[in-house]
Amino acid sequence: MVWTLDIQPLVPMWLAVTLAAAAAVMVLVALFARMRGSLLRALAGAALAAALFNPVLLREDRETLPDIAVVVTDRSQSQLNGSRPELTDAAVAELTSRLAGLADTEVRQIEVRSGITTADEGTNAFAALRQALADVPPERYAGAIMITDGQVHDVPAGEPLAGYEGPLHALVTGKPGEIDRTVRFTQAPKFGIVGEKQPVRFIVQDAGAAAGTPVLVTIAVDGQVLGTVTTTTGAETEMELEIAHGGDNIIELSAAELQGELTTRNNRAIVVTKGIRDRLRVLLISGKPHPGERTWRNLLKADTSVDLVHFTILRPPEKQDGTPINELSLIAFPTRELFVEKLDEFDLIIFDRYERRGVLPVTYLANIADYVEKGGAVLVAAGPDYAGATSLYRTPLAAVLPAMPTGDVTVVPFKARITEKGERHPVVRGLAGASQTEPTWGRWFRIVDSEVRDGDIVMAGPDDRPLMILSRVGEGRVAQLMSDHAWLWARGYDGGGPQAEALRRMAHWLMKEPQLEEEALTGQQSGLQLVIQRNTMKEEAADVAVTMPSGKTETVKLDQVQPGIWRGQILATEAGLHRLSDGTLDAVAAVGTADPREATDLIATTSVLEPVAEATRATARFISTDGTAQTMSLPRLAKVSPGRAMAGSGWIGLKANGAYRVLSIGSFPLFSTLLALAALLGLMSLTWYREGR
Repeated sequence: MVWTLDIQPLVPMWLAVTLAAAAAVMVLVALFARMRGSLLRALAGAALAAALFNPVLLREDRETLPDIAVVVTDRSQSQLNGSRPELTDAAVAELTSRLAGLADTEVRQIEVRSGITTADEGTNAFAALRQALADVPPERYAGAIMITDGQVHDVPAGEPLAGYEGPLHALVTGKPGEIDRTVRFTQAPKFGIVGEKQPVRFIVQDAGAAAGTPVLVTIAVDGQVLGTVTTTTGAETEMELEIAHGGDNIIELSAAELQGELTTRNNRAIVVTKGIRDRLRVLLISGKPHPGERTWRNLLKADTSVDLVHFTILRPPEKQDGTPINELSLIAFPTRELFVEKLDEFDLIIFDRYERRGVLPVTYLANIADYVEKGGAVLVAAGPDYAGATSLYRTPLAAVLPAMPTGDVTVVPFKARITEKGERHPVVRGLAGASQTEPTWGRWFRIVDSEVRDGDIVMAGPDDRPLMILSRVGEGRVAQLMSDHAWLWARGYDGGGPQAEALRRMAHWLMKEPQLEEEALTGQQSGLQLVIQRNTMKEEAADVAVTMPSGKTETVKLDQVQPGIWRGQILATEAGLHRLSDGTLDAVAAVGTADPREATDLIATTSVLEPVAEATRATARFISTDGTAQTMSLPRLAKVSPGRAMAGSGWIGLKANGAYRVLSIGSFPLFSTLLALAALLGLMSLTWYREGR
C-alpha cells in the first residue's frame, strides 16, 4: 500500500494559480503595512487557495512485477565445433541456476539455429531476441545475455533494440587465438548443359594463419572422386567440370587439414548444379503414312528441347507407279549418314509401324542393336506389320526387342489398363483416369499379340495381352507399344486419354531422365527435414543408412506413400553432404546452403558484439581460457539501478526496473469535506471580527 498526494483543481489551473498569486500579493502588502488581521487574512487566503487546488490523498494497492531477462543461446553450425557444444551446455545450466536465485527476475530462454535451411543467412540472434521481446513491456526489460561464439550476422548498426533500454552481455565460447581453414566457392553454376564443361572457382583461406600456404584440394561429384588440385591459401583457383547427367549434380571440394585448426567441418564445400539437356535428338522413322503418324510428329515437335529428324517411307522398293526417279521431289533417305556415321548422335530412335522392305539394310539394323547395347534408346510402335513375315522382329533388332510376335493380331474394342507392375512404374504411375476400377479413357481396337521375353509389362490390353513393355538391354533401353491406336486418345475418340503424357514419359524414360527412374534413391531437404525417397518395383523397401558430414550414422525406416514410392525423413541437424545407402543403391544429398555464412568464419571473437555491449554499458568476454567447460568462469550476477554501469570486474548486471501493477486506488479529498468548509468559514469570520474591532 502506497500513499501519494495529488492535485485536482476545481477550476482551470491557470485561474487557480492567478487567484492564488493575487491573494499572496494582497497578503504580502497587508503584512508589509502591518495591518490588523493580516495573519488571519493570510491563513484564510491559504485555505481558499487550497480549496481551489483541491489536494487529494491517493492510496494505491500495488503488485510488484518481476523484471524480464532473456538468455539467447547460439546453437548455430559454428557452435558445433570442438568442445563448444559442451561448454555452451555447461554455461547455460550454470547461468540458469544463478538467474533463478536473482530476486524479482523472470527468465526467458531462446535458441538460435542456422546453416540448415536454404533460407538461412547466418546467425540472426538479434532477430530472435526481438521476437522474444514482442510481448514484453519496455519498462520490465532487464537485459539480455547471449551465449555465443561471437559470430552473429545481424548485429544492428544503430540502436540495438529500439524502445528497450537495458544491458546486452555476450558470454563468448571458444578460446582466444584459434586458427581454422575454410574452402568456399566464389563462382559456381546453378545450371549447366549435360556433357559440357562449366567453370568453377574456389578459394581456400586460413583464419588466424599466414596466407600463401600450399594446400591439396580433392574434387568429387555425386560422392565420386574425380581428382585433386594443388592451390595456395588466399588465392582464387579456377577449373572446369563436366556436367555428367541431368538433374542435380553435387560438386564437393575437400581441402587438406590444417595442423591445429579448430575443425575440419568447413574444409568441405558443396554446390548443387542442375544438369539440363541442351537438345534431345530424335530420329522418327515411319514405315508408311497412317492416322497415328502425325500424332508422333506433333508430340515430339511440341517439345522445344527436341530436335526431330522424321522420315516416312512413301515409295518402298516394291512400289512401281511409273514415276521417273528424276521427277521425284522428295529428299532421298540418307541411310548411310544416319545409321553409320551419325547414329550415336541420336538420343532416341522411333520405329513407327516400320516393316522390313529392304530400305534399311540388315547391317544398319544390326548397328541399331549395337547402339542400344552401348546406351542408346529405341521405341517400337507396332502395327499389324509387326506380326507378319516382314516384321522388324525378323531382323538383327530381335536381339534387343523384348516382345516376340505370335503372328496374330487381335481386333476387338478394349480399354488399356495399368498392370500391377505398372502401378509402381513412374512411366504410367498415376496417369489421369487410371485410378478407377475401370479406366475412364477411350477404347482402342487393335493389338498385336506377343510373348514377352524380358522387361516389365506396364500396360495391358484385352485378356492381359501385353500392350506397353519397357526393357533395359545392356546399357540402353527399349520400349514397345503393341498397338498403333494411341492416336485415338489424341483425337479425343470415346473420351480420349492421357496420350501425350504417357508417350512423353515413355520417351523421357528411354532417354534416362532421372525423375523417371524406377529404381532410385534420393534425398531432398524440406525445411528442417531431410526427406529420403526410394523408387522401386519391389514389394518392400529396405531401411536407409544416412551418414552425416560429422560421420554420425542414423538408420531411417521408409513407409510406402503410394505404389512404387517409399519415403522417410530425419531432422537435418548438420549442414553438408549426407550419404545414403540401402545396401543396393547409394546416393548423396546436400543439406543447407551451398556456401553458408556459418562456414566462412568459425573463429570465436568478442569484437563483433563489443560495440553493442559498450553502447548498453554491458560487456563481451570469453568465459573459458582453453575453450573447455573445465576452465569456465561465469561472472557474478547483480541487479543494478537504471543509469549505472552494467558490468565490472568479475560481475555483470541486469537492470532493476521496480515495475509494478496497480490493483486498486482509493482517493480522499482534503478540502472538499464539511470540516474543511467549516475551517474556511471560521477563518474568514475571525478575519472579519478582527478587522471590525
